[in-house]
Amino acid sequence: MKNLVILGAGTAGTMMANHLHHQLKQPDWQITIIDERVEHHYQPGYLFLPFDIYSPTDIIKTIEEFIPKDVKLLKQQINKILPKDNIIELGSGDALYYDVLIIATGAKIAPEETEGMKGSEWQKSVFDFYTFEGALALRNKLRDWQGGKLVVHITEMPIKCPVAPLEFAFLADSFFKHKHLRDKVEITYVTPLSGAFTKPKATEALEHLLDEKGIMIESDFAIEQVDNENKKIIDYGGREIPFDILVTVPTNKGDALIERSGMGDDLNYVPTHKATLQSKEYANIFVLGDASNIPASKAGSVAHFEAEILTDNILRFVKGEPLKEEFDGHANCFIETGGGKALLIDFNYTHEPVEGSFPFAGIGPLRLLKESRMNHMGKLAFRWIYWNVLLKGTHIPFVSATMSEKGKHYETVQH
Repeated sequence: MKNLVILGAGTAGTMMANHLHHQLKQPDWQITIIDERVEHHYQPGYLFLPFDIYSPTDIIKTIEEFIPKDVKLLKQQINKILPKDNIIELGSGDALYYDVLIIATGAKIAPEETEGMKGSEWQKSVFDFYTFEGALALRNKLRDWQGGKLVVHITEMPIKCPVAPLEFAFLADSFFKHKHLRDKVEITYVTPLSGAFTKPKATEALEHLLDEKGIMIESDFAIEQVDNENKKIIDYGGREIPFDILVTVPTNKGDALIERSGMGDDLNYVPTHKATLQSKEYANIFVLGDASNIPASKAGSVAHFEAEILTDNILRFVKGEPLKEEFDGHANCFIETGGGKALLIDFNYTHEPVEGSFPFAGIGPLRLLKESRMNHMGKLAFRWIYWNVLLKGTHIPFVSATMSEKGKHYETVQH
């Protein structure tokens, strides 16, 4: 019997277990998934927790619910990967041999990387919303906060869900309007980028929205430290931005396991071939989701598209066939803009977000790069789709793993 081992039972790992158990059957193959956690969190829901839009029960289920019966679930800490020996060293001291390994260990926040971020004001006036604990603490703070300077800040890229900090700023604007406190809250969006987003077309649309909602933007801000005593953030050039509440997205890093195993880059992401999702160093190791260093967004939709292509490539690898260089960096993200509306963006490695219709050319019903109630309904419906379709490895009808150019308004370049 051969062993396929998946590290991490988050979004990416769970999807792979569900895809592959149909294809690699016992007695020829044993699929094992390893994770020390007992809960599966719907991470996009963290954004809605601080504003009391979702409650904890909406975003937490048990890991077991989503792992197929014929896949062995090991709830253990992983000590180390020994890639040259094809062995996983478990926290218990046991060793597990693999023929094929899938790394889906995700990314985590590392507030300790920035001086003062995890200081005396952590979870008092300095919060993250990329963890369940951070989002919950922020919810409790916002419930009775009466106003002041709210600073929404990104430490450095790449981060999970690059649009989430913007969504937070838009939802905060809507939240305080609803509480009749908007005139008492000054919202500033602080980014290390030179604009609101990583892609020019989307940046234009998003900066227009920031302006419309009276949200100030401070760009090119490379944070050096959080001054807890005087409640301000300071960048390397000496620029200072005061806050009453700082909602920060700390440095995101790959799992410490990758560092212990000597397999990662400076941020613990695994060097991965961007079109095949195979490790650049080890032929029988594949990486997907937030654990890889590919230049695609670290988002659930990306892991979903990767999983469809990676399933095919693992079956090819097992049969000794050449891998398909098929993954194009496809990402598809709803951006909550507040007031019951959202934008939808669809892009990949080579195409930035543009206007158009999705998923059907000319019909939609969703509009790209335009605010609409329909897009907001799509964002809220996504939670149901996540639990009932996405995690179970079911293909979402009409949405292809690679980006479709149909229905998109590309400008023709004149030479």
